[in-house]
Amino acid sequence: MPTQTVTTTAAPAPQAERSAGSDFARLSRRMAAEGLLDRRPGYYAARMALVLATFLGGWYALFALGDSWWQLGLAAAMSVVFAQVALLSHDLAHRQVFSRRLPSEIGGRIAANLLMGMSYGWWMNKHTRHHANPNHEERDPDVAPELLVWSKRQARRASGVARFIGRRQAYLFLPLLLLEGLNLSFNSFRALRSPTMKRPVLEGVLLVVHFVAYFGLVFAALPTGKAVAFLAVHQALLGVYLGCVFAPNHKGMLMVTPEMKLDFLRRQVLTSRNVRGGVVIDALMGGLNYQVEHHLFPSMPTPALGRAARITREFCAEEGIPYYETGLFRSYREIFAHLHRTGEPIRSGE
Repeated sequence: MPTQTVTTTAAPAPQAERSAGSDFARLSRRMAAEGLLDRRPGYYAARMALVLATFLGGWYALFALGDSWWQLGLAAAMSVVFAQVALLSHDLAHRQVFSRRLPSEIGGRIAANLLMGMSYGWWMNKHTRHHANPNHEERDPDVAPELLVWSKRQARRASGVARFIGRRQAYLFLPLLLLEGLNLSFNSFRALRSPTMKRPVLEGVLLVVHFVAYFGLVFAALPTGKAVAFLAVHQALLGVYLGCVFAPNHKGMLMVTPEMKLDFLRRQVLTSRNVRGGVVIDALMGGLNYQVEHHLFPSMPTPALGRAARITREFCAEEGIPYYETGLFRSYREIFAHLHRTGEPIRSGE
């Protein structure tokens, strides 16, 4: 865990409350009493309308600008719009928007597959396993040592590409994010053959429709050279944006090994990092800067997370549980430092 740990002091919880169920159950009751688990339909209606308007406006601007290198600026702006679509699909998947499964899945597939070009089913399966075991060396797919190693134990066992990249992974992390957009698309199509995919035909059709429209619109609006440049900038910056949103959440925090025995509350709090920054960071990160609270209460609507963070900080202080938050740029420094440390066994030949 990073050394900059937020600690506060508070009086211990009353004995009557302390004995009434698990720590997480007591925290849940506090959240429910504040109404923080209630749906926020007005917020999500406005957010969906804004995201859809900017999405459609971006495609209109593509044709309005015409044959111009200013299109590369539009490509950068559209990477932000696509990332916001991804963040909205994330909230839909967690049932933050709708309480029922069917409308959540319909909305999620429209946002993820049709608008963004990423498989909702593939991502949902992967993300569910991550939430159950964040930063677990063997169970969290987000820290699987495929290209990068996230612990020294993984580094000592690394081979092939992971061992080659692991030597200098702190320097290669950002360049690798330039390929993350392509990686999401590749894995989305590959997952269609997986037995865990619930609606492979539907998801496949939506993905094909997305990419036919995506490439068709770009090449219809621009000459071949500018079209290729637009696609390269858009996909590269989309990968960087998404990586910079999701990486601060857990990377560089406690890595969980099979030997560790943690209850649900501590497993989520100790492996997660909150990012301070106010309304701008809230908007850019889609509420994922309140990662501790999101992991504790995945279906909690985004606008409730700020208040939930204050309650969780107070509760953790009462229980003596380390609760960590920092600034955005400090979080990136911690990530790079962690990547450099974990690659040490490879560099030293252990």
